[in-house]
Amino acid sequence: MVPTTAIRLPNHRWQIYPQKPELAQQIAEAVALPPILAQAVIDRGIETVEEVKAFLDPESVSLPPPVEDFPDLALTVDLLEKAIAKGSKIAICGDYDADGMTSTALLMRALRALGANVDYAIPSRMAEGYGINERIVREFHGEGVQIILTVDNGIAAVKPIALARELGMDAIITDHHELPDELPPATAILNPKLIREESPYRGVAGVGVAYILAICLAQKLGQSKPLIKPLRELLTLGTIADLAPLTGVNRRWVKRGLRQLPESELAGVQALIQVSGASSSGKTMKPDEIGFRLGPRINAVGRIGDPQVAIELLTTDDPGIALTRAMQCEQINQDRQQMCETIEAEAIAWVESSGIDYLGSRVLVVVQPGWHHGTIGIVASRLVERYGVPVFIGTYEDDRQEHIRGSARSIPEFHVFEAMQHCDRWLGKYGGHRAAGGFTLSSENLDGFRQGLSEFAHGCLEPHHLKPAIAINVLAEFEQIDLDLYREIDRLHPCGIENPSPVFWTPNVEVVHQRIVGKGHIKVTLESSTHSFHPNSSKIATPRRIQGIAWRWGDYFPLPRYIDVAYKLRENTWNGQTNVELELISARLPENEESRPSEITQPSAPPPPPVRRSLKTPMKQPVQESFPQTTGPITAPRVTPVIPEAPPVTVNPEWLSGISLQSLLTHLQGRVLFYGAGRPEIGATACEVEWNFPKRPCDTLLLWTLPPSGTHLQWLLAKGMPRQVYVYNHLPPLPSPMQLRSHLRDRLQEAGTQPLNLLQLGQELWVAPSTLLAALRELGDSYPEFPPTQTLDLELERLYRWYAFPPGKLAQINWRSPLH
Repeated sequence: MVPTTAIRLPNHRWQIYPQKPELAQQIAEAVALPPILAQAVIDRGIETVEEVKAFLDPESVSLPPPVEDFPDLALTVDLLEKAIAKGSKIAICGDYDADGMTSTALLMRALRALGANVDYAIPSRMAEGYGINERIVREFHGEGVQIILTVDNGIAAVKPIALARELGMDAIITDHHELPDELPPATAILNPKLIREESPYRGVAGVGVAYILAICLAQKLGQSKPLIKPLRELLTLGTIADLAPLTGVNRRWVKRGLRQLPESELAGVQALIQVSGASSSGKTMKPDEIGFRLGPRINAVGRIGDPQVAIELLTTDDPGIALTRAMQCEQINQDRQQMCETIEAEAIAWVESSGIDYLGSRVLVVVQPGWHHGTIGIVASRLVERYGVPVFIGTYEDDRQEHIRGSARSIPEFHVFEAMQHCDRWLGKYGGHRAAGGFTLSSENLDGFRQGLSEFAHGCLEPHHLKPAIAINVLAEFEQIDLDLYREIDRLHPCGIENPSPVFWTPNVEVVHQRIVGKGHIKVTLESSTHSFHPNSSKIATPRRIQGIAWRWGDYFPLPRYIDVAYKLRENTWNGQTNVELELISARLPENEESRPSEITQPSAPPPPPVRRSLKTPMKQPVQESFPQTTGPITAPRVTPVIPEAPPVTVNPEWLSGISLQSLLTHLQGRVLFYGAGRPEIGATACEVEWNFPKRPCDTLLLWTLPPSGTHLQWLLAKGMPRQVYVYNHLPPLPSPMQLRSHLRDRLQEAGTQPLNLLQLGQELWVAPSTLLAALRELGDSYPEFPPTQTLDLELERLYRWYAFPPGKLAQINWRSPLH
């Protein structure tokens, strides 16, 4: 038995948003979201149905032309247009982080495609530090450059830009960092911090500014169409890797880009996906795949390698060169990971042994020799997680230890850039924004810098701020957590800065199994401590178990037996089985801990697989199809349901998984029947394409979604007689039980004495006849002439499983026999 006082858990303060269940239910029904996700949307300050619809469908929002918001954009486009026409040399000065390198690659691709004479340079992180400098300006001048174009830097480069103008060059600054007191004397400046605060472009990263400029220039030259898709992929990479807010146009553009990336047109992106192990399957990529796989590999090159490797990776169209550069990025990233682990361990050891009172100072300043400048920013973020205070970490630039270069990371209540402005008299160069920044200073100024930061911290931080805040959206029971809920979260994506993934919490769960995995992570099996009654049984159901992972929680192992947990959801696929598991972000002792045993759990047998329970999602606009109708009066005093039997199936088609439509349609011949909800548009093709329901036999059946039931599918096979069937397994819009019952009431009143064709109605609503029967029975009639059905909830759950039915299982069904 381990006493409770010996238990160590993350030192977090939980901030649970005020719950608004009535508003959440209203929004849930209006936009077809589960109520617990509607609450997560409300927590973003989005509280009207119109705002929620705009959030879920950012494409529906009209955007102002960028030229209306960026005062110097028209001038910049004119300058570049004239330079391209004259063949004048343009030079890009980029930056060595992922934002700067994707910005550089984006403009290099765009300007080359538009016929410009263009080259680039990136300052040395080790020798020169951030931003354009006078050496680069003089080199550009010596090479005959007439226009300098900065990306992701330059807004504070007063002297280098002044030198460029003195030497007769135009200087265009594209940047997104905070504005200094004095702006450079540039020919033009494009920076979202200079535009109106309510502009949808306000939060773009450096790569977003580069994208706006490139597309506006391409539109002016009438050449934007072939550029938009590849440039949007680079925009997506840079925006997520730079932790830009996923609001405004960032959300709109990144949402599109994430759909493109799995089938990227860029050789470098495909190579990076391959070597990093990022998921390239499915119709969209997750932001985490960029944040934890693609982005770090690009960033690592700029931190400890040669940025030219990343630029060539992102600008080449040669798959061989792309793979070589991607493998270099992979190796460099592995080296970077090892450096970070070493520096983090040394930094923690120094903090623990020095006795420094970082809580009293309300800021932590760590400076040690021998650390790599390119990795200390990552370590700063980890120290913030560990100690809960803003962290300024630095290392010496030379053996004499006269100059320090550092990085800063912060907590929400502490503004890094303003703190450095407060300490201006001790600093050399510095820049950044609220959450992060970089700086240089003389070693002799270190004590003054520490004191100045502490003064600033005491002005904005209270003691309770020094516990990292965990924002939590809504309480969830384990019974609500399944793949359906996880997939519904996709509608809130892309999630990231200012649009975080939903965070749920569940009280009083039992840790039934735990072990250390990898480099200090805890793998857990949790069990809900509540008991529920099965709707068709008087027996108490077994409490739900679910797997979870707690990254970098080795210091808290072993966890106490009973805890409250806060978590996000993640998908885990192992041995072909896909499940949802928890990603723990915080834990605390339950309020009634004193009534619990205090022992620590020990490893036990693996848990049984989790039980899936589907959501009840409100329906969208139904899609009309042409399944057979039944006519003729019924003499009975009630409406009679009918299910027309499918004709015999005479074919035995080949069942195949759906592949890219664009690729597939280039190979198909003959007649094609394309069926399903939300089918995409098909461009010109050599095939003869029919839609929805076959009027004559076809060669190929494309099922974007499965029909609502096996009987519906049997009709398609009987009438279409396809030789091959491609199954895509998309999920159609499904009604909630309440909406389905309400719709049926209306249909029963309309039907009068006419029979109700459940096959046709099922196709309209994308539900099976058995689902309709279950709803009709809940409305009060037993319909004994039909087979038994389960509860409406369980019938809807069966529908979710049906729509995910794989081709292999469909091939095992005997479609030549009637289905019952």
